[in-house]
Amino acid sequence: MSSHSGELRILSVYGQGEGPLAVDGHDTLFAASEMESLSSLAADHSVAKSLNCSVRLVRLEELTGHQGGCKGRPGVLCGKVIPNNANMIVHMRTHSGEKPYKCDQCTKCFSLGSTLRRHMSTHSGEKPYRCDQCMKCFSLGSTLKGHMRTHSGEKPYRCDQCTKCFSHGPNLKLHMTTHTGKKPYRCDQCTMCFSRNSHLKIHMRTHSGEKPYKCDQCTRRFSHGSALKIHMRTHSGEKPYSCDQCTKCFSQNNILKNHMSTHSGEKPYKCDQCTMRFSKNNILKNHMRTHSGEKPYQCDQCTMCFSLKGNLKIHMRRHSGEKPYKCDQCAKHYSQKGSLKIHMRTHSGEKPCVCLHCNASYSDPSNLSLHMLKHNGVLSHTVTGCFD
Repeated sequence: MSSHSGELRILSVYGQGEGPLAVDGHDTLFAASEMESLSSLAADHSVAKSLNCSVRLVRLEELTGHQGGCKGRPGVLCGKVIPNNANMIVHMRTHSGEKPYKCDQCTKCFSLGSTLRRHMSTHSGEKPYRCDQCMKCFSLGSTLKGHMRTHSGEKPYRCDQCTKCFSHGPNLKLHMTTHTGKKPYRCDQCTMCFSRNSHLKIHMRTHSGEKPYKCDQCTRRFSHGSALKIHMRTHSGEKPYSCDQCTKCFSQNNILKNHMSTHSGEKPYKCDQCTMRFSKNNILKNHMRTHSGEKPYQCDQCTMCFSLKGNLKIHMRRHSGEKPYKCDQCAKHYSQKGSLKIHMRTHSGEKPCVCLHCNASYSDPSNLSLHMLKHNGVLSHTVTGCFD
């Protein structure tokens, strides 16, 4: 028997009647006293069917200590060191999938009693662990411990491939996939793969059409919480992303990034059918549809099609009746931001739409277009300056 810290490594294991158990060149030295409960996992006096290991398995007689078993030695199965009999039984469930602990308030089952007890707090709402630096409470002590790092700034989990550090171990584990490129979670309805199970779960809603996150101020629904959070800013007017080169603020970080190109003036993406240039490739892609006439975004409630996703989004408000843009000086609401901007001129008295023939001015570009009929009999759509 090996003397390496008392660990017992199974090198060759036999089923009933197949031969002796050899460990480090000796016979039948597997220690597992009083493990009669393992017999419930076995069939035909063998636990081979209960495990999915890469090693051959022990006879039940050897697991239960009937043939030369000695107390106090840990068992080693599939590379896992099992310190005692109870832990061996628990470990076996990772292979069998057995979950004997059932919640009596929902359909969930668990392999460990302690996991069930933690789960029960989701039903009771009990949160006995309170942070002494803020008002937050938690159902688990370990969750409170992790939360305290948001106050201390402690990030003990460090990536060994870059300089990033994390306050929680699972966050580091997820981060490591950015280095390995591993995407183990695959959609069974398309070819998309994901590094996180939560991302796959969100993606699956594009197939099912599920939109569990509902706005409490309008009829809009969303497939994930972050989209609802961004949408809520259309009601609150919140614009947390501020440009550091001008006074403009934005509700989304990607809109701010696009805006920054107006300061640099860089436009590396050129249309090969006209002289237009663009700061972003996706803007060029959208522009190309003005040449091809492609309108890939179709309304599912009427026959209208659009070249831009944003235009379809605005159009859908005609069907839903949604008017997220509210005037802060009266009770009026609008479906488009531009309509609200024009309306605000009725309060400010601003009239930027000026006739080039007689200097008549208007707050609404449509009124200027009607006015132009007096001069040339043609309804003009040139309303330069009205939206600046």
